[in-house]
Amino acid sequence: MNEAIPVMRVTDHGTAKLMPDVDRERAWLLTVDGAPQSYVDLAEPAHLEFEYTRRLGHVLDTVAEPGRALDVLHLGGGAFTLPRYLAATRPGSRQDVVEADRGLLDLVAEHLPLPDGSGITAHGADARAWLEAAPGDSADVLVADVFGGSRVPAHLTSVGYARHAARVLRADGVYVANLADGAPFGFLRGQLATYAAFFAESAIIAEPAVLRGRRFGNVVLVAAHRPLDTAALARRTAADAFPARVEYGPALRDFTGDARPVRDQEAVPSPVPPAGAFGIG
Repeated sequence: MNEAIPVMRVTDHGTAKLMPDVDRERAWLLTVDGAPQSYVDLAEPAHLEFEYTRRLGHVLDTVAEPGRALDVLHLGGGAFTLPRYLAATRPGSRQDVVEADRGLLDLVAEHLPLPDGSGITAHGADARAWLEAAPGDSADVLVADVFGGSRVPAHLTSVGYARHAARVLRADGVYVANLADGAPFGFLRGQLATYAAFFAESAIIAEPAVLRGRRFGNVVLVAAHRPLDTAALARRTAADAFPARVEYGPALRDFTGDARPVRDQEAVPSPVPPAGAFGIG
């Protein structure tokens, strides 16, 4: 049983709280302003607790042969759940993690330190500013999980941002993002149209209830310059405790409909979640 005590601190962008999981000895939940941000098990970094995080993990598992080290850029740090996962499942990977909240970086470094030799380097910076300055063809994978409160910031939703994401990725690179939306999916459709302007292939992963418009929820977007292993993704996501569906090809184009790429001057944050959509009990 975890006998550690909660830690609360006001950081640059909100009030962060680290709460120990009473059922797992070295596991912690990070919330910011009450919204769950990360779950980390220091003793078992390959354990992914949140449903959307497991879906991101499935993508990371299928972008290359098992165990192959990758160069990965993470936009959004939280408690470094996915960087720790990749360090455990793909040893030798080089990972840069960009987090705008420097106070949060300090909190995580103090209470949830990274293991020596992890290959993970943290940077306190704005995600888009870092991306624009990053060298081209420098990453195998770009993971975007950036939320201001419970919304994806507007400057990370436009063609200007997507253009730099495509530039930074190598020819066989993969972009994967955690988004959130609900019916009528105006935001999500706009994102799909935006990435279709720069990537030849794309897919989304979400619970069937979300895709049917029955509730608001997380949607994982995947985009690449080359074919995606959608069959492997579908098998893995269908086997989860909370199964998800993978949409791609003609079905995804039908879903996108007549949505247009989001110009920088028209960019808006993702929708405000309904009360309790991402809350914790």
